[in-house]
Amino acid sequence: MQWQHLLSRARLGSSEPPKASFARTDFQRDFDRVVFSSAFRRMQDKTQVFPLSKVDYVRTRLTHSLEASSIGRSLGTLVGEQVIARHGLDQFEAADFGGIIAAACLAHDIGNPPFGHSGEDAIRNWAQTAPYGARRVAMLSGSEREDFLSFEGNAQGFRIITRLQNPDNPGGLQLTCATLAAFTKYPRESFLGGSRFDGVSAKKQGFTAADRAAFETVAEAVGLIARDTHHAMWCRHPLAFLVEAADDISYRVIDIEDGYRLGHFSYQEVLDLFWPLISDPDRQRPRLEHIKDAKNRVEFLRAKVINEIINQVVTCFLDNEAEILAGRFDIPLLEELPLRSSLDALIDSARQRIYCAPEVVSIQAAGFQVVSDLLERFAEVVDDVAEHGERASSRSRMLIRLVPEQFIGPDNVPAEDPYQRLLLLTDFVSGMTDSYAVSLYKKVTGISLPGG
Repeated sequence: MQWQHLLSRARLGSSEPPKASFARTDFQRDFDRVVFSSAFRRMQDKTQVFPLSKVDYVRTRLTHSLEASSIGRSLGTLVGEQVIARHGLDQFEAADFGGIIAAACLAHDIGNPPFGHSGEDAIRNWAQTAPYGARRVAMLSGSEREDFLSFEGNAQGFRIITRLQNPDNPGGLQLTCATLAAFTKYPRESFLGGSRFDGVSAKKQGFTAADRAAFETVAEAVGLIARDTHHAMWCRHPLAFLVEAADDISYRVIDIEDGYRLGHFSYQEVLDLFWPLISDPDRQRPRLEHIKDAKNRVEFLRAKVINEIINQVVTCFLDNEAEILAGRFDIPLLEELPLRSSLDALIDSARQRIYCAPEVVSIQAAGFQVVSDLLERFAEVVDDVAEHGERASSRSRMLIRLVPEQFIGPDNVPAEDPYQRLLLLTDFVSGMTDSYAVSLYKKVTGISLPGG
């Protein structure tokens, strides 16, 4: 792969040439387009770790995405300085690398359904086991079927930024192909016909069958290497490794900080986890001891830890650049760092003390039921109206009014294709915030009545 192509400013769905501007680069425009999208704003009420938290300090998907984006910009700028010098890329600046990664990180969780990974599991479970949903999904084949059986927030995210946001525009938000390729950590379709491929980039799917053509356009524009002749599958864009690293750094380190603020870790436990990640302890110890408040000490440690990991990730990426460009490197960067064992201790501690905490699990379990039940109820409703029109049951004709036209079809007429109907339905449910999903569930089940 060649950096001149990998940094393509061409915009998906737009035939206009890139605009020359000293005020805002094309990649900064990408960042702004994501920031001002409604899907991005909805992440303020989507679970990061603690669902429906009443504590205003705790991170949501929105604040996590902002923090990951900040880390990503640093990673990209530091890497960009060295890559430009190595390859003589005079037409680019280090800030272009940082801008691409910042925009991709900003959108990296935009496709997550309500209740985080529990919501993803709920959609997969609905497609596999629900009395009505599983039967309808079983009628499909190939990637159309696997899109639901292995529903993936990353693929839904690609769909949101290239189609569902600004749906009247070809290419949705019309982001640059460089940003879209860096966003796509898993550049493959969902069904691989039983084939098995090594590497982290093949672990999940990055786009639905309906969006395959859009990603093919992106892959061609930036010059990704095809991995298979029978399936839609490519090697990662090199900057996708840095997007992944920024996300991993953010949640591994910051989940511990959130856990401390909510009482799941003592200050000493946080110190024991963070201190091995500090590169110059003799210099930092007096500074740490000068801080009186334990909360502020944790914030200081978090900042120092993130800085050290960023430096090691940059070194790791540059050491492996040639292999990455050749498509022969396919391992998360954090797994190659000297600090790996200490980083693994962070995620292990979070799994034992945070992710399984009663207040997390109980609401996630309830959210699982909410998402599954909404899909099951509305799948029957939409199919009934699609197949019987005015002869559909009065219940179906009433409930379908709760679904916006964008997720039904033009003039509120359901799509004829069953795959498209199910896809639009998952677009509807996965796009909900946690609070809206609970509210709608209460309404359709009769648990809550207007004015009651």
